[in-house]
This record gives sequence, structure tokens and C-alpha cells, in this order.
Amino acid sequence: MAERVSRLSTEKAVVIFTRSQCPMCHTVLSLFSELSVYAAVHELDKDPRGREMERELARRLGRAPPVPAVFIGGKLIGSTDMIMSLHLSGKLVPMLKAAGAIWL
Repeated sequence: MAERVSRLSTEKAVVIFTRSQCPMCHTVLSLFSELSVYAAVHELDKDPRGREMERELARRLGRAPPVPAVFIGGKLIGSTDMIMSLHLSGKLVPMLKAAGAIWL
């Protein structure tokens, strides 16, 4: 499963693993939408192997639940707390530009 998560995490500049009814996932998705980032989104509760991927993401993040799990440029950045912290400190947009996720 580690291989599958690694492969999926590099399919676009931004990849977000979510669950469909997760309020924090919605918050992160809304932020990226406002920044005009077109992320690849994988809703784990709608994937037949989603539970296995959740376990792998929990292992990588060191926490449960592991969603949202955000990858930028193929690198695991973290969950809502890390993304919001980066955004509020002004570091998220430069990171997204460097990964080719936004151009402005």
C-alpha cells in the first residue's frame, strides 16, 4: 500500500487524501480552491482500498485520523494544522509556486 500512496501522491503538483464527510477536509479543499489550485483529490471512503491507504497515511503522519493528508510536489506536508500554519505564515503560496501548482 505504501507504493500506491507514493504513486498517487505524485500524480499532480498537489494531492489531497480526504474523506467525503470530513469538515477539516472540506476546509483544506476550500483553501486550495480559493488559491486556484487544482489538486488531485482521493476520497478514501469511496475507494475500495481506502482503509488500507488510511492506515498507511496514519503511519506516515503519525496520527489518526490521517485526513486530510496533503502532498505538495510529491512531499507529504501534513494535515489541516500544518497547511493553515503555512498559509497564515505566508509560506504556502511560495511552496505551491515552487511545485508548479500556481503561477501567479
